[in-house]
Amino acid sequence: MSTDPDWSGWPVGYDRLILAETDSTLNEAERRFDALPGPCWILAHRQTAGRARRGRAWVAPQGMLAATLVLPVEDSPDRVALRSFVAALALHDAFVGVTGRAEPFALKWPNDVLLNGGKVAGILLETIQRQGRVAGLSIGIGVNLQQAPAAAEVEASALPPVSLLSETGASVTPEDLLAALAPAFAAHEHSLQTYGFGPVRQAWLDRAARLGQQITARLGETSLTGRFDTVDEAGRLILAAPDRTHAIAAADIFF
Repeated sequence: MSTDPDWSGWPVGYDRLILAETDSTLNEAERRFDALPGPCWILAHRQTAGRARRGRAWVAPQGMLAATLVLPVEDSPDRVALRSFVAALALHDAFVGVTGRAEPFALKWPNDVLLNGGKVAGILLETIQRQGRVAGLSIGIGVNLQQAPAAAEVEASALPPVSLLSETGASVTPEDLLAALAPAFAAHEHSLQTYGFGPVRQAWLDRAARLGQQITARLGETSLTGRFDTVDEAGRLILAAPDRTHAIAAADIFF
C-alpha cells in the first residue's frame, strides 16, 4: 500500500484538504464554501455522520474513501445535476488507473459505480444555496477500498456491497484514489463545459450497466419495469415499459 501519494498530476485550479475526522465531508463543504477561492476536494479519514441519498445513513467501513468536491457553479439546476455523470466517469477512470483493469467496472444510473456486479462506490450531489440561488455544488463520493459493509447493513433489495481490494486485489489508500480521481474529474468537467453534455453522455452510456436490458425503477410507492433504452440529453433514464416510454429524472433502480 502506498504511503506517499503521487500528487504530480493534481489538476490546476483545484485545492485539496485532508482531515483526520469530520461529521460529514458534505457538511464540511457547506461550512467552508464561502472561504474557498475555487474548487476544492475535501477528504476525511473518518466520518461520524456520513449520509447517502434520500437521507439514509452512509455505512463507512474502515479504509474507505470519503470525499466531497466543492464546486462553485452558476448553472441551472438541470445542468448542475449532470455532474453526477461527470463524477461517475471520473471514478471509472480512477478505478481503471489504480487497478489496470476496465472490464469489471460499470456505471449504474443515477449515481453508483459497480464492480463485478456489486456496489463499490456511490455519489451524492447537494447544492449550496446563497441569497436564494444556487452558488455551489457539493459532490460527495464514498468508495469501499479495503472493506465493504456487511450485507445486513444495507437494504435487502440493494446490490451487494463490494470492496476494491476483495474484488481486484488492489490495495489503495484514500489519498491514492483521490490523486487519480481529481484529474479525471477535471478532464470530464472541462469536456462538459467546452462541448456540452453530448460527449459525457456517450462516454457514460459506453460504460452503463444493464443498458438494453430489463430493470425496475422505484419512484416512491410506484415501481416501473421495462427496458433501459438510453439516457437522454437531460440525463433522464428512458425506460420502455409495456404501457409507454417513461423519461425518469429520479428513481432507485433495481436489477
